[in-house]
Formats: sequence, C-alpha cells, structure tokens
Amino acid sequence: MKLNRDLIQYIGLFEKITRTRVKNCFFQGECLVFVVGLGQKSKAIGRGATNAKRISALIKKRVKIVEHNSDPVKFINGYIYPVEAETVRNDNGSVEIKVKSLKDKGLLIGRNRKNLDDLKSVVDYYFKIKDIKIV
Repeated sequence: MKLNRDLIQYIGLFEKITRTRVKNCFFQGECLVFVVGLGQKSKAIGRGATNAKRISALIKKRVKIVEHNSDPVKFINGYIYPVEAETVRNDNGSVEIKVKSLKDKGLLIGRNRKNLDDLKSVVDYYFKIKDIKIV
C-alpha cells in the first residue's frame, strides 16, 4: 500500500472537500478506499452522503470511507460494512467473523476468495493478524 502521485492527489481532493484528515488511501479492485481518523467518518461522508457522492463523481471511481480504530474488531466491523456481522472475535491473532446469512458470507468471501484476500491484506497492514475465518 504505497502512495503514488495519483493517490496523493486523491487524498488532497478528499481532505479539501471533507475537511477531514486521511490516514491512508489505496485501491481495492475498482474502489478507492479512504481510511480516516477515529470519529471522522460521518463528517467525511457528509449529510446525505453529499461529500462521498461528490468525490466519487469527480474522480469517476467508487469510493469507500472507513474509520480507523486501534481495536481490530471495531476496525473490521467498519471495513466490512454494509455486511452486518453477528460477532467478530479476535483470538490470539486469528479473527473469526460470524455472519447472519449465506448471502453475507458470499459477499465477504467474494469470487475466487478475492474479497477475503483483500480484507486479510488490509487487516494485516494495520494489525498483525494471522488468519481471518468467515463462519
């Protein structure tokens, strides 16, 4: 997750429009993910999602805004939104996510495990997690 010139420009645009600080920015497939500080997610999204929609229209890419948290369980819950997990448990570096339905499980895993691998790489970047299991 290295920053290049384009990502730095996206961060500048995002911070100018939302008036929030970005901790990190990276591509997750076709989606551009912005990680903002604790308590800044609602300000970054804006009333009626106006900020998120405006940024998405300007850069012509889907945008996802995630709130950083030092607790891996809360970070994962925020990252996998809109999928609602029944429980997220962290046992000695192994995270277990229990979801309500088979559809949610499929959304988290993704085709050819792509979504799960992306989730693992992001979580491993911020926290030293060995494995993530979807139940």
